[in-house]
Amino acid sequence: MKYKEGKIGRTFVIKFEDGDDFNAELTALAKKEKVKTGFFVFLGSLRKASIVCGPKKPVIPPDPNWIKIDGAWEIFGTGSVFTSKAGPMVHIHTSMGKGKKTLTGCVRKDSSVFIVIEAMLVEIKGVKAEKAIDPVTGINMLKLG
Repeated sequence: MKYKEGKIGRTFVIKFEDGDDFNAELTALAKKEKVKTGFFVFLGSLRKASIVCGPKKPVIPPDPNWIKIDGAWEIFGTGSVFTSKAGPMVHIHTSMGKGKKTLTGCVRKDSSVFIVIEAMLVEIKGVKAEKAIDPVTGINMLKLG
């Protein structure tokens, strides 16, 4: 285990509206506000999204198990923001439900908001941390400076 101590910086209260791309808008906010390290929590609903629900098999490097959702699912979750060579990298994990169906996974793309998602983004200052491709797993992994 590796860790660093930081301090709470700014806090953002965010309302994502119907049709917004959750991933893209959250990434754009982190970039605009220059958030290098932070975490967020959220709740609301997604009209559609492409999510990864674990690997197909427990091997390294993993082969993502992609699932597309459509038709408005209730969601809640958490995630992180870390800097990378390409700018801020948002990592979103959510549990979601529709009727009697439930899923938990990583929201990766095509994340269209249905009605609203409410979120709180908390910046962490004084920690040097970044995401970079790990050569063994092929995954963007956290590196602490």
